[in-house]
Amino acid sequence: MCTAATYYTKDHYFGRNLDLEYSYKETVTITPRNYPLNFRKAKKLNNHYAIIGMAYVANDYPLYYDAINEKGLGMAGLNFPLNADYKEEQSNKDNIAPFEFIPWILSQCSNIAEAKKLLDNINIANINFSDELPASPLHWIIADKECSITVESVKDGLKVYDNPVGILTNNPTFDIHMFNLNNYMGLSIEQPANNFSKNLDLVPYSRGMGGLGLPGDLSSASRFVKAVFTKMNSLSGDSESESISQFFHILESVYQQRGCVHMGEDKYEITIYSSCCNMDKGIYYYITYENSQITAVNMYNENLDSDKLVNYDLIKGQQIYQQN
Repeated sequence: MCTAATYYTKDHYFGRNLDLEYSYKETVTITPRNYPLNFRKAKKLNNHYAIIGMAYVANDYPLYYDAINEKGLGMAGLNFPLNADYKEEQSNKDNIAPFEFIPWILSQCSNIAEAKKLLDNINIANINFSDELPASPLHWIIADKECSITVESVKDGLKVYDNPVGILTNNPTFDIHMFNLNNYMGLSIEQPANNFSKNLDLVPYSRGMGGLGLPGDLSSASRFVKAVFTKMNSLSGDSESESISQFFHILESVYQQRGCVHMGEDKYEITIYSSCCNMDKGIYYYITYENSQITAVNMYNENLDSDKLVNYDLIKGQQIYQQN
């Protein structure tokens, strides 16, 4: 499963954990402004906003997991099994395949308002990339420098929710995630007070008991609550170092460690990578399961007027600084 987040200090940040039991050999991929974006049912775009993100490139097409564009709009797709429901093609709609949805939005929109206009006429169509790569059941978070929305294609149609917490995990649907936060309104960052009974002498018995009652399991419902609590109470300075460090600490609160989530046979779900995009500067930061050193790729260090994709393989081996 996965967790996506936003975080704002002086600059604006967007990223996610990708939690799976396998890797598709994804790369940090830059789609320059003149790379021709072909869509199965929509008009081809020869000129568009430049995009940087994590993608599996198949047949020279970037299948983005998460990305931002040069205008500071970010988007990520997260697993949404059983709930995702893609529709048959509709003649009066823009029929966009799930794998095209991120480049469709990021290539044309500079903010949430513009994205909502495109969403008014979109149909997430049940179209596979190929026989080997069928459509994944997804829902999406879209964020700019001011706000976030969640987009879900379900049996009742396309749902677009305002996302005031800037967090998304997996099932259930986003409205249920938000309602579930009501069950945790008693959580506090302070040492707990005795509200159990005035007839019992109950006292905090340790330091660090703030957040008592916060769920700690790895289910998507629990990760949503924990990520929201962590993000909404996070404090950091506004330097780039402090901001990206705090962002990764937010994601670390819901990391998946190998051995804790068994997927059958010898497969275990892990946090394959975590990303943090500076939406203002176009920098894609990432760490991987075995490499906790932060690596950065700056889209503006490339020729953004090119018509060729740019790919950077992930540095996965642990990078250790030998101090003595």
